[in-house]
Amino acid sequence: MSNNVQVVYERCCGLDIHKRKIEACALIGEKMRRNSFGTTSEQLHKLADWLKKHEVEIVAMESTGVYWKPVINVLEAEGIKAIIVNAQHIKNVPGRKTDVKDAEWIASLLRHGLLKPSFIPERRQREMREITRLRTAKIQERAREIQRLQKFLEGCNIKLSSVVSDINGVTAKEIIKAIAAGVNDPKKLAELSRGRLSASQEELETALDGIVSPDIRTLIQIQLEAIEALDKQIASLDLMMERIEQEDENFKEALELIDTIPGIGKRIAQVILAEIGLDMSRFPSDKHIAAWSGLAPGNNESAGKRRSGKAKPGNPQLRSQLVQAAHTIARMKNCYLSSLYHRIAARRGKKRAAVAVAHAIIVIIYHMLIRKEPYKDLGENYLSEQMRRSKIKNLVNLVKNIKKLDDDVQFIISDQSIRIVIGEEVKEFSMTG
Repeated sequence: MSNNVQVVYERCCGLDIHKRKIEACALIGEKMRRNSFGTTSEQLHKLADWLKKHEVEIVAMESTGVYWKPVINVLEAEGIKAIIVNAQHIKNVPGRKTDVKDAEWIASLLRHGLLKPSFIPERRQREMREITRLRTAKIQERAREIQRLQKFLEGCNIKLSSVVSDINGVTAKEIIKAIAAGVNDPKKLAELSRGRLSASQEELETALDGIVSPDIRTLIQIQLEAIEALDKQIASLDLMMERIEQEDENFKEALELIDTIPGIGKRIAQVILAEIGLDMSRFPSDKHIAAWSGLAPGNNESAGKRRSGKAKPGNPQLRSQLVQAAHTIARMKNCYLSSLYHRIAARRGKKRAAVAVAHAIIVIIYHMLIRKEPYKDLGENYLSEQMRRSKIKNLVNLVKNIKKLDDDVQFIISDQSIRIVIGEEVKEFSMTG
């Protein structure tokens, strides 16, 4: 290594982590120390003792699956500074790759300050992420089970989904349970309806007239039990998030702020906070958090030509929740974000409009959490008013340029029309047309 290369850390270590083994390479001044460790808690504490023995300042490792999490947990508890780096940023030379050389390469890059650390939240926030991500997975799993149940009903000529809005609602559940219990009479099944239905009693009876075999009844019962079990699991996860909200006042306050944005409910707000955290100082600007969320255009330019502006994956959990909120906002009226969605959708399509609104939401949340202020809607007509002002400004500049060419031209501008007087000739244009 050249002597003129800047050394940032005199005592550092690189870790190459696998499922059962960790290769460690510590650079201590001009010396190099290597060692191998297992991945059990006992072995990780031995790793921490080894790092302390060599007075290592900082440790770097790749973000390999979930294998880095136990290492970070132990190093944090032992008070050793550690960073996680993107594996794409530290690829070694192909053909000369071994686990030991990977650890050496990571340590060398770290020593000279060539590694960019990834955002790793504190342990409490990581646990919140596990809760919200598991809840999202269970909700998606429940949706698949409901679709599978609907498939069984359709195969039996039962058109329940055509006459009820929610096949997992109270009325639908009562009817499906009766079908699973052996009730065949459409009239008796229709009498189980609760509340108001858009379909009449006759339409309901016609939709429930099907052919259900004993085997299909068993399958329907299995699906009902699976959906009920998932409902209980989701309710338990909701209670865990409510407990966290009651224990942490800062989390509760931030949740209430985000909840003021139209289209974002409490559940989505919890996911957003679990992913980004409460401390916005980790992100230098709103552009950084948008890029980290996977909602900012990517850069791909070569030889002066711009190729693709496709956004990087970013945080898939956060991105999906924000895009989901954007689609909800699209169905709302009399708000700025909804007008932004429809304006972009008319030109670029609904998918790109949803991503653009999701980008606007994360930027809004970033500034709200910094300023500790609730959301203030700009109004449905904000963008139209901005465009009107821009057109008027351009028109005024045009008038000034024409005046420079011919002083005899007169312009009379009002809210309703523009009147141009050239000598005795008068032309009038409507401002509303």
